[in-house]
Amino acid sequence: MFIQSRIPEHAELHALLSMITPLGWLERVPTYKDQQEKLSDRDLSTYGFLGYPLLQSADVLIYRARFVPVGEDQVPHVEFMREIARRFNHIYGREPGFEDKAKAAVKKLGSRKAKLYNELRTRYQEQGDEGALESARALLDEAQNLAQGDRERLFGYLEGGGRVILVEPDVLLTEASRLPGLDGQKMSKSYGNTIALREDPQAVEKKLRTMPTDPARVRRTDPGDPLKCPVWDFHQIYSGEETRAWVMDGCRSAGIGCLECKQHVIDGVQAELAPIRERAQEFVNNPAEVRRIIAAGCEQARTVAAQTLQEVRQSLGLVDII
Repeated sequence: MFIQSRIPEHAELHALLSMITPLGWLERVPTYKDQQEKLSDRDLSTYGFLGYPLLQSADVLIYRARFVPVGEDQVPHVEFMREIARRFNHIYGREPGFEDKAKAAVKKLGSRKAKLYNELRTRYQEQGDEGALESARALLDEAQNLAQGDRERLFGYLEGGGRVILVEPDVLLTEASRLPGLDGQKMSKSYGNTIALREDPQAVEKKLRTMPTDPARVRRTDPGDPLKCPVWDFHQIYSGEETRAWVMDGCRSAGIGCLECKQHVIDGVQAELAPIRERAQEFVNNPAEVRRIIAAGCEQARTVAAQTLQEVRQSLGLVDII
């Protein structure tokens, strides 16, 4: 846990990556045009807005993350990160004597693991065996005796490229990887359609009770279709099979009202948030502990970020002048 602005390496990596990022890559990010349309009252014609996905990329790439926990709508952002890392490695990941250094690094794995690594590498490069690629990656992840530079060389050597300086991350999705906002649009703080994790229970109930529903249900006696109602998406996460069947039948037959339907969602959301509020309150009551955690996290994060940035600088030919 750390504060991004206390790690200046983020901003520097962002600036360096902006020098190799095609403008068209940024303009095609889905959220760029979407937010320009929906937030037309704001001036979004700035590089800060256009380049924000690149700053997100720097936030992840600087820690060489293998996985990024995101919602389904953020998958294109992670794919953008992968493209940036791939482009950087392709342009700058070619160090002199790379193959000789990689072969020397293989020997450091030990005879048994070195033999297995070479077999897996051959299977992947000659037969396109994706399973062999994943097994070799796992082998390198488990190797405790490798320096970071050797580890990166072996990842690159494995795939037939140069040294892997920036790791291409994969997405890590949960079962509930997409949840709409309270108005049925994409959930976003910018759209004002969210529920905060520590929000007051009364405010949470009010927001859920006033959610829009199927527009066909003008009156209580009008039948509706749950599939056209934003509340149904919340039932998919917070209600069991029996409740969902009750909602589907009751809505379509006008046997239940919208407030009856919403109450099950309200109960489910409140039950999920209650322990989160309780746990958070412990930290609200102990700000000194929060500052300690943040300070320790910033120190740890900056150590890793500085190592990555040094590798990036070296690959770009940027050397410190004393």
